[in-house]
Amino acid sequence: MNNTPQDTSSLHTWLSYIESLHTKPISLELNRVKYVATTLNLLTPAPIIFTVAGTNGKGTTCRAIEMILLEAGYNVGVYMSPHLISYTERVRICGKELTDLEHTKAFLVIETARSSTSLTYFEFGTLAALWLFQQAKLDVIVLEVGLGGRLDATNIIDADIAIITSIALDHTNILGGDRYSIGHEKAGIFRKGKIAVVGEPDMPDSIKKVATQKKTHLYQFNCDWSYSIIGNSWIFKDRKGCIESLPLLKIPVVNAATAIAAIRLSSIIIKPVVFMRALNFVSLPGRFQTISYSPLVILDVAHNPHSAKYLAKKLIEIKKEARIHAIVGMLHDKDISGTLSHLISHVDYWYCPSLNHPRGSSAHLLMSYLKQATYFSSVSEAWIYATVAAKKQDIILIFGSFHTVSQVMKEIKNKNDKILI
Repeated sequence: MNNTPQDTSSLHTWLSYIESLHTKPISLELNRVKYVATTLNLLTPAPIIFTVAGTNGKGTTCRAIEMILLEAGYNVGVYMSPHLISYTERVRICGKELTDLEHTKAFLVIETARSSTSLTYFEFGTLAALWLFQQAKLDVIVLEVGLGGRLDATNIIDADIAIITSIALDHTNILGGDRYSIGHEKAGIFRKGKIAVVGEPDMPDSIKKVATQKKTHLYQFNCDWSYSIIGNSWIFKDRKGCIESLPLLKIPVVNAATAIAAIRLSSIIIKPVVFMRALNFVSLPGRFQTISYSPLVILDVAHNPHSAKYLAKKLIEIKKEARIHAIVGMLHDKDISGTLSHLISHVDYWYCPSLNHPRGSSAHLLMSYLKQATYFSSVSEAWIYATVAAKKQDIILIFGSFHTVSQVMKEIKNKNDKILI
């Protein structure tokens, strides 16, 4: 019996089918995906291509590049992952998500072209995104690397500008157990004669080594470009000069500065006033996102020590006399102890739900790293309890995983609560 979805099949049907195609959810090698891309002539989907890798900050850097280029009048496509609520979040063309039908049309094209070639969920989705971008005849596309860099499906594309946002310990079972190894994997997106921009202040030597071997033009934060915060604004500086009076953001300034550096190093010419206007609108769901006030409810996908450290810094800025109720759900293969250690002294009440995911951590495992915490069987149960327990002047923080934040967002959406999502 042929269980292949048809052109009239739903997006849900297609996604379930795509998940079943490969024996492993992650299979890091490029031969299969590159073969299909070559068959469809997808290896040059736009005249200018940015590829963004890094442990943290990829999504916000992609978003900053997108908003700046849109403000400048360019037709831009962005591919990001994972999604929080709907798969359609993964592809934006000219700032807008596409319809289910547009995605399923692309899936059918990839399914037909792949023949007997096995593809993972991410590989299939990457190819579909490239096909959609090609059909839209865009000026620029921005690709967020899924995992690592060297063997990620997005790396079949030769980027004009390769960006590394940060280097920290995450996915160590796949990328290596130290920053040197992880840096080497992420630098795999570099290309000969092209530009690489690194926003990580403590750049591992492996990145410079790869750049030298590949004869890539490397530009580093605090060496070739920098920024400084002055009062309620900040200044960007590079070899072309300064951009002053930039607005403070809801995202880390270093990510916005990395985006500006990358654009100014490309062939794209943009006036300083465009950067100033565009940055006023840069935000991304799940990145220190306020969705309600009284109590203040914050969503953050921080899931490793590096991102948790930044989250703690942001909480210090706003906590004052408020008590923090934290709902944390994590994947069991993350550095749970290291992540929680940055937040233990700032959180007053811990709510630990078991995460309903194949790699989800149990509530009991999370609780073993905390002196005092409350057990919940699900994120939904923890969310309902927190909304009752928190007083109007308190803060409810939901963090630890895209899956945790996604569950709360879905819970709110399903109940049509009047909040700011």
